[in-house]
Amino acid sequence: MAMTANDGGAGLEIRRDGALDFLSLGALVHRLDPGLVPFRKATHCDIHVSGGEYNVAANLADAFGLRAAVASAMVDYPIGDLIANRVRAMGVTGIYKRFAHNGVSGPNMAAVYSDRGFGLRPPVVFYNRANEAAAQLAPGDFDWAKIFGAGVRWFHSGGIFASLSKTTGELIVEAMKAAKAAGAVTSFDLNFRAKLWAIWGGEQTAVEIISRIVEHVDVLVGNEEDLQKGLGIPGPEVTGQSRPDPARPDPARLDPAPFVAMMEKVRARHPGVKAVATTLRQVHSASRHDWSAVAWMNGQTFSAPTVQLDVHDRVGGGDGFAAGFFYGLLAGESPQEAVKLGWAHGALLTTFPGDTTMATLADVRAFAQGASARIQR
Repeated sequence: MAMTANDGGAGLEIRRDGALDFLSLGALVHRLDPGLVPFRKATHCDIHVSGGEYNVAANLADAFGLRAAVASAMVDYPIGDLIANRVRAMGVTGIYKRFAHNGVSGPNMAAVYSDRGFGLRPPVVFYNRANEAAAQLAPGDFDWAKIFGAGVRWFHSGGIFASLSKTTGELIVEAMKAAKAAGAVTSFDLNFRAKLWAIWGGEQTAVEIISRIVEHVDVLVGNEEDLQKGLGIPGPEVTGQSRPDPARPDPARLDPAPFVAMMEKVRARHPGVKAVATTLRQVHSASRHDWSAVAWMNGQTFSAPTVQLDVHDRVGGGDGFAAGFFYGLLAGESPQEAVKLGWAHGALLTTFPGDTTMATLADVRAFAQGASARIQR
């Protein structure tokens, strides 16, 4: 029986030992970023390696010093080599199902196209996930008995990977069952993406698949819209309007009450869920956000402060929050401190280019404790 660590009152039994502190299952992608220039006028792009599930592992390895791995698809061609090199550079171990590229049509490592927007001009995101290798992953592709047999403290996946095909959700269910049997804490970021689900299943299929996954989940990450569209749980009206009128701030977007009000419904439908957390964001412009976070654990609510951010690149901020929050729980911090660490790391991540962290643990703790932007001499 694995020894369990003090969870600071979060109600989670987190093992102290194991070959890995954290394992993610998801798709690796490369994001093409022309910066402030819209793609129709772009002449060059930066390349960021990303993936909603991978980003959390990369953040935990690079900023927080944990032993992290990602289970994913890897294609043997130059783009795959680039991605694998960046994964290693972040200190993440790759556990791959390998695919050969035919030189013409794939299988491929997916591409995400995203400019940064500026001021009143929002970022624009679109994809090329044609013949994506990760979408071909299916139950039986990974030796979970071997992976979890070495000891894994925390296992994580998410709704983006679940949305890719009929088989990826089944693979997550298989992995979640193996993780629970091996004594790992399990988490799932709902990350509902209507465009991806619409390609093959739609919203009702999403609810059916995600609900089966969440039967095996301890910690959920997601806001009210994710809970409604991903789990089919009734709640406040959601419109899909992600960018309100900057001249008419909406305090309700930073009010945790609608989120908290849904928690009893979540627990009634999924009694195994022990914690639910989300960021709270008021978007005044592409470059100026109000930022907070909230978590519900064991019937109690824990909130972070609200801070106004000058945003350099918003992509990955939510994954940054999840990483800091998970780190706090893995480190035995109190739920309140875990929420503040997630809030602080997510905020810092929006000040860097790319989808993964450039912060240090010292940076995160200092910001969580109220550090300012005064020059560090």
